[in-house]
Parts: sequence; structure tokens; C-alpha cells
Amino acid sequence: MINKVFNILVVDDEEDYRETLKYLFESEGYMAKTAASAEEALTMMMAEYFPIVVTDIMMEGTDGIEFLQKIKSQFRDEVEVIMVTGYGSIETAVETMKKGAFGYFIKSSDPEDLLKEIKKATAAVSATKEQYYKDESEGGALVTSQNPAMQAVWDMVAKVADSNASVLITGESGTGKEIVANRLHRLSSRKNLPFIAINCQSYPSNLIESELFGHEKGAFTGAIDKRIGKLEQCGGGTIFFDEIGDMSLDTQTKLLRVIETKKIERLGSNKMINVDFRAVFATNKDIYQEVRSKLFREDFLYRINTIEIKIPPLRERREDIPAFVDFFVHKYSEETGRGITGIDDMTKSYLKDYDYPGNIRELKNIIERLVILAKQDGVISLDTEGMSSQAVTPEGANRSVEPYKQAKMEFEKKYIMDVLAVTGGNITQAAEKMGISRRQLFNKIKELGIE
Repeated sequence: MINKVFNILVVDDEEDYRETLKYLFESEGYMAKTAASAEEALTMMMAEYFPIVVTDIMMEGTDGIEFLQKIKSQFRDEVEVIMVTGYGSIETAVETMKKGAFGYFIKSSDPEDLLKEIKKATAAVSATKEQYYKDESEGGALVTSQNPAMQAVWDMVAKVADSNASVLITGESGTGKEIVANRLHRLSSRKNLPFIAINCQSYPSNLIESELFGHEKGAFTGAIDKRIGKLEQCGGGTIFFDEIGDMSLDTQTKLLRVIETKKIERLGSNKMINVDFRAVFATNKDIYQEVRSKLFREDFLYRINTIEIKIPPLRERREDIPAFVDFFVHKYSEETGRGITGIDDMTKSYLKDYDYPGNIRELKNIIERLVILAKQDGVISLDTEGMSSQAVTPEGANRSVEPYKQAKMEFEKKYIMDVLAVTGGNITQAAEKMGISRRQLFNKIKELGIE
């Protein structure tokens, strides 16, 4: 099957060669973009995810090997890099492999060899993502429950997973809606096809249609290349629309037609393209109130909630908290190399009684912070620097109060700086730990003036 999911970034200061590679990859069904320098490429990678980077070694400014090191520092195994050079040597090949390159290609070699490397690299990235979902979604505690309401959720997931019915997942922020969506995909006959998640809140209304349907070159200002949209990329898999309540009414109308006809038109084209996907939707809003307020189309709601799965908040399933705590303690103890063996009784009591307005995501972040800030290996507790009694009870009312907006900005800035300090400035890792996209974090860093 032609792989339309992977987006390849070609980096070379020779225009003819990078355009040749772009044409080669696109002819094989991949999406490809180009950059003339490492600096330009890094800027593009901050705004868009490229699982595969093919880069020349000899370039002006930042050379390919230094570029490789920056990619591996910033994106780790989320991005695989294939090095290209006109002058091959065993020493250079060994050096690039030691620094994390996935493969090595000499420009005079058969292009089929490069395509074979691309195929292997896409499989490696897919395996990394698969392991991530195994760790997060199949970590025992996260897909089992002692709570009757949550047991009913998992029973429903198992029943409807292999149907083509549209599913609407509702629940507060941080309850694990994407975990449920991914579980639906993994239990379905589409499990070996792509699972594509799109956060409707992350895209301005004038860009989300290009993201979903794709566009032709010249379709609008800035459309310098053809783009394959997410619905076309899905290729028979599952597409997860998170925060669907933030989609504009006009886009809802267009998406409704696509769901019913399974046909799309790229922006700037009048050619109909058949698409195959299973749609799963999620929102933390009261979507029925949104309909009553004329902020969400009633006909669209009826179409997307053939099956509705409502996830209870964590405070209503406290019997699951101990298992979650054990899971996250083990996870972050392993990741950080700390010899954490458990949690003291006071902390256990607090964690079980706390209301978790941020739900599982908040519990996860609390445990990670406790493990990271633990003064020594062994048992962790709330009596840790930065997590003392202030984390349990608020200070008295005598404290001066600053404007809400200013306090919110200061909190966000300190929180982001703390997380970046933990990840050594790695934005991708920080965004993952915070439960937001890399693009959202990058915009926040710019907005708050964090260096």
C-alpha cells in the first residue's frame, strides 16, 4: 500500500537535487517539502511535524552532522534522519550513525536504495509511536477500571470498535478521551492503518480546512506546494477529531457532507477524491448546550454521535487512583532512573482525596513532578521542594492579591520554564509532558517571552 501518511523534509543547499528528491518521494505517494538550509528546516520543524528528514551533509552554515545532532536533541526518536552526501566514506558513515542517523546515502547511488531506507525509517517511526501508545494506553491501569461507570465505557469500546459508526466521546479535559479513541482504533480491523489525531482548537478556522481537505498549489496566498489533507492521508484508518466543539459552523457543514459522501475536494480543485476513514470525535464542552446556543450544528451533532461514550471525571472514580499512582510512579521512576519504591501514607491520602480539576493529566503531572523533585531515592512525598504544604492547602487570605490576568501569566511562565528545565530545553518532550502540542507550546513561549 502506498504510504501517504509520512511527511518528508528534504534539506539541501542545491536546489536541483532537493527538487529531484521531492519529486521522487511524491511519485511514491509520500508528502515532501524542501528547505535550503538547516536553519530554515528547523524553523519549519517547529511549525509542522516531519517524521523523516533527508539532509545533505555538506552545507553552508550549519552542516548536516550538526543539524543531525540538533534534531536528535530536540525530537529524539520522533524523527528519523537519513544523511546524503556526494562523497561517501566509511568514516563519515560511521560518524553519522554514532550521532543518531538512521541511514546513509550517496548521491550517485541507485535512488531505489534511498526509497528502501525511507521505507525502513517510516516503519521505525511507526514502531516508536506504537510503543508510546502501548505504554500510555495499554499500561494496564489506564485501560482497566474498578469503577462501574468506567467499566461500562470499556465494555462499550469493545462492542463498537469494529463498526464504522461515528463515535462521540465526551468528558472533562484530561479524562483520557484520546486514550479511548486510540483504543477504539486498536481493537478494530483498521488497527494496522493510520490513526490520525487532529485538535480542532489548535487551528484557526481559515487553516483547518486546508489541514483536513488539503489544497492545490496556488489555491491561496502562501500555498506554494500541493498539500495532502488529513482525511486523504488517513487511507482507511481512523481520524480522531479532538475538541470538535471548537470547529466553525462553516467547516462543520463541509465536514458533514464529507462524512456522508466519503468524497473530498482539495482547496483550489474541483476534482472529487474518494476517501476512506472511520471518524471518532471528542469534546469537553456541553455539546447539546452549544446546539441550543446556535454555536454547533444540530444536524452535524446527530451525524457524529451515532454512539456516545461519556467518560466520568477522576473524582467520580477514586477507586482507580491507587492503580494510576502506581503506574505513573513506575513509569517516571524508570524514565528518570530514580530508585523510587513507593509513596508515603500522607501523600497517598492526599492523592486519593484530591478532586483533580485536570483529571488524569493532572495526576500524571503531579506524580512526574514528585519523582523528579524527590530529594533522594526511595519513598516520595508531598514534603518535597516545590510541592510542600502549598500544594495541599492554600495560604491565608492576608496575602496580597494581584490581577488575575497577571497571576495567570506568571504561573504559566513559571510552569513552562520548570518543565523546560526538566527536559533540558527540549520543546517536544516538554509539550508531551504538559499534554499539549509542540506548536501550542512554541506559541506560548513566544507569547510569554521565554528565552
